[in-house]
Amino acid sequence: MTSVKEFRIEEPATADTPGSGRFVFTDAYSVFDWGQMPDTVPEKGRSLCAMGAYNFELLEAEDVPTHYRGVVDPTADETGGESEAVELDAVAAPPREMAIDLVQVPDLPPEDGSYDYETFHAAAGENYLVPLEIVFRNSVPVGSSLRSRRDPGEVGLGAAEWPDDPVDLPEPVVEFSTKFEEQDRYLTREEADRIAGRAALDDLAAVAREVNRIVTDRAESIGITHEDGKIECCYVDGEVRVADVVGTFDENRFSYDGQQLSKEVLRQYHKRTQPEWVAAVSAAKTEADEQGETDWRALCERDPEPLAESVIDTASDLYTAGANAYLDRDIFDAPALDDAVATVRSLGN
Repeated sequence: MTSVKEFRIEEPATADTPGSGRFVFTDAYSVFDWGQMPDTVPEKGRSLCAMGAYNFELLEAEDVPTHYRGVVDPTADETGGESEAVELDAVAAPPREMAIDLVQVPDLPPEDGSYDYETFHAAAGENYLVPLEIVFRNSVPVGSSLRSRRDPGEVGLGAAEWPDDPVDLPEPVVEFSTKFEEQDRYLTREEADRIAGRAALDDLAAVAREVNRIVTDRAESIGITHEDGKIECCYVDGEVRVADVVGTFDENRFSYDGQQLSKEVLRQYHKRTQPEWVAAVSAAKTEADEQGETDWRALCERDPEPLAESVIDTASDLYTAGANAYLDRDIFDAPALDDAVATVRSLGN
């Protein structure tokens, strides 16, 4: 199980053939790589499922291959019908389950403070989840780690130093980071190429740029700004396909009228209200790096505290109102997006 989704396996994948299964989207959330936080956000899982399905169907309309097979009608069990995968437009209520093709995910054994990718790929064959996250950026906020890794000139900005304010990029920047390691880390092209295995980096980057274009166009059409995001991919018989879920408020950062419209709201709220825990997480990650350990959570001296009920309600409205706007459909009982965003703004006061 991932930190916010559960798997249901119907037909296991083999080295030669994809299997089939489902994602079950829970209301759990995770920030700072912690895993499940002590709270849940009502309707968050359904909003991610609906947005993810909508984006997969946009991708497939543009001939971008994916592992998506449809959503499961949440009323099927109630009516005695078959819970087969259908298109999003066929369901009247927000779904929680998504049908997908499954690929192999071999074990990634730790090895002397690192990870044994050779063993991973020896078991992967021609049908596996690529152990990378492919990150794309349309803008660079203040505090972004990209500012410490790249000079402005490297990303097409005509400046010797990074500006003090957020900056839009002339062209999207694509980077690669680890997927299955305890602590995410950005990779050089050489490292990413080794970790990707048979999947070509140029193909992965090309798919990421196409996903970014499609999500950005959709967001712009309804007055939402798409700032950055990430995808995961699977490799099946020589083809790169989009996996996991795309274009949601967890995988991507959006904004509306200058206000964040994504999980970033919860991340920043924890920074403001639980700075000791955020600092303890950072210290534990640093200590794990220095000691060559992979499990940084065991070194963390604090646990996160639950959030106030009003904050949870605000987060729930953000996810559901945002999903309604993105889908252009009132699939959730939620406030208008302007009202939800106004309440989110008040969290920073």
